[in-house]
Amino acid sequence: GSSPAGSQAAPSLRLWSDYLNVNLHPKSLYVIRQYLHDGDCGCLEAFGQGESLLQDPACVEELEDRLHFFVEECDYLQGFQVLCDLHNGFSGVGAKVTELLHDEYSRKGILTWGLTPVLSAVGVLVGSNGWIFTHQDPQKSFYRLMNTALGIAHLSRHSSLFCPLSLSGSLGIK
Repeated sequence: GSSPAGSQAAPSLRLWSDYLNVNLHPKSLYVIRQYLHDGDCGCLEAFGQGESLLQDPACVEELEDRLHFFVEECDYLQGFQVLCDLHNGFSGVGAKVTELLHDEYSRKGILTWGLTPVLSAVGVLVGSNGWIFTHQDPQKSFYRLMNTALGIAHLSRHSSLFCPLSLSGSLGIK
């Protein structure tokens, strides 16, 4: 359709970063090409997939270069804060990143926040009986459970303090 004279069309919003109102430093972003929304491999859903990304020497070198850029800007580096999804393959990425930080900056604090989303139950309204909840895909539930367990174990091993965060009481695990 046509928009009224003088008005601007709303920009297309597809990614979480489209909602940011601040510009991030270009060196603070590292795009994983094969796991883009339109990428070849689909989604990053398993801990091992994320962990294997940082087995590539070129990827580790790029990550270290970006990290050193910001570390060199610090007058007095006290430590790091890491925010990491626990429920998907980014738990593996976070585990390797905290391991790298722990190895290179062993005298600095690493505060790691393990994040899990709130799972919404899919329901079907059935007459006066109320909601009847359907089951989630068992494979996705298994991945979520394993990613969360492995993420907690690995992230807490290499962090000074590990704090899981979720708006649900169960860390999203059923």
